[in-house]
This record gives sequence, structure tokens and C-alpha cells, in this order.
Amino acid sequence: MQIPIIYTDDAILVVNKPNNLLVHHSYYARNIEETSLVQLLKESHGQAIYPVHRLDRKTSGILIFAKSPEIVTVLQQQFDSQSPLGKEFEKVYYALVRGFTPPYGTIDSPIKKDESEVYQDALTQYKTIASTEIPFAVEPYSTARYSLVKLEPKTGRFHQLRKHMNKIAHPIIGDPKHGNRHHNHFFINQFNNDNLFLHAAKISFIHPVSGEKLSFSADFPEFWGDILGRIGIGL
Repeated sequence: MQIPIIYTDDAILVVNKPNNLLVHHSYYARNIEETSLVQLLKESHGQAIYPVHRLDRKTSGILIFAKSPEIVTVLQQQFDSQSPLGKEFEKVYYALVRGFTPPYGTIDSPIKKDESEVYQDALTQYKTIASTEIPFAVEPYSTARYSLVKLEPKTGRFHQLRKHMNKIAHPIIGDPKHGNRHHNHFFINQFNNDNLFLHAAKISFIHPVSGEKLSFSADFPEFWGDILGRIGIGL
């Protein structure tokens, strides 16, 4: 598998992760037996590669990797919204969700990991880019409504965007755990598509060595343009 490289130097590697590819093996992916993105990058670059953050297996988009453990530590300090550099670290996602979302909003709702009872503060800002209604009945309605939303997580909790959009009754299409099964089945039956419509499109951060502000963007997977065009939304 060819992994699209967005940027690389002696310290970091930025890639566009394909959807349905595991970043690395962990407790949460203990039942998945496949070659991970970390393994593929290690083989192609001939050196150890360390993930700085993560994306779910079904999520596509930008990921930052470090080429040493020391660089991981420096970059992860930026992910802390309370740190001086926290305001420089920004992530932008796009998602296709069920229903007509408000023009914009903020979701301020604590999140806990699935096996824990401890909740952590979680904050997501969203903006509606486009909405559509198509003449197909999806239970319990006679038509189906969808919105393309821009999501900016201000914290980095486990499944934050997926849980937050479900929290406001606008679950992401293709989400097997936090989504709406009727709409997921509709996309499988009507479009032969069971992919998750969540894409990490942009990221900004401070280079851990040079101190330069960097910003990168990642192209959408092909199925996004195809299916959004079929329901009347353009990218």
C-alpha cells in the first residue's frame, strides 16, 4: 500500500492516512490482525516511526509522526490546550452527518473512555457547510436529510467527534458504534458504501526543531466526492 506523504524532514513525517487502516496495534485494536500504518511506514522509511497522535481505523486524513521519542514529547506538549503552544495547534475535520445541523455551534460535553467511569472535559466547535434532502425513505422519515459539517476539536478525547455529533442527534454516517443504523444501512444498500464519513483535513502546529508555524491539508478519499455528488453536496 502506498501511503501519501504530505511532508517529511529529519524530525517529522506528515501523511494522509487512508480510511480503514489501523494506525498501530493497541488494546483498542486487539482483535484486528492486519499490518498497521506504523509498520508500513517503518518498512518504507527504514527506521522507527512514532505516532504523535491517532486517528480511528475508519477515519482518514492527516497524521503527524516523529522520527525520535524526544520529538514525540515536544509535539505532544502542543496538544495540551493549557500549554503556551496549545493555541498554535489546530485540527480541522469534515464529516457527513444525519439531519440538518444548525449553522454553527459548540458542543461542551464531558467524555469518558468506554472502559472507564472517569469523565474528561471535551469541547468541539462545528459549522455547517452544506445540507441536502433526498427523496428516499429512511426510518422513521419519508425523506433523508444530511449535512456536511466542519469540526474543530479543542480537546483530544477518545472518539470525541463521533460521540459529540451523536450527542446532538446528528451522528456521523458510517459510524458503526456511535452512528444511526438506519442511515448506515441505507448508504450500504443504496451506494454500496460502508465507509465512515470523517476526514482529518487540516492541521497546524509549531515545528519541534525550527519553531516554524506549519499548516498542511489532506485530500479527501475518492468515495467522498462520488457519494456527496450523488446526494447533491459538492466538495
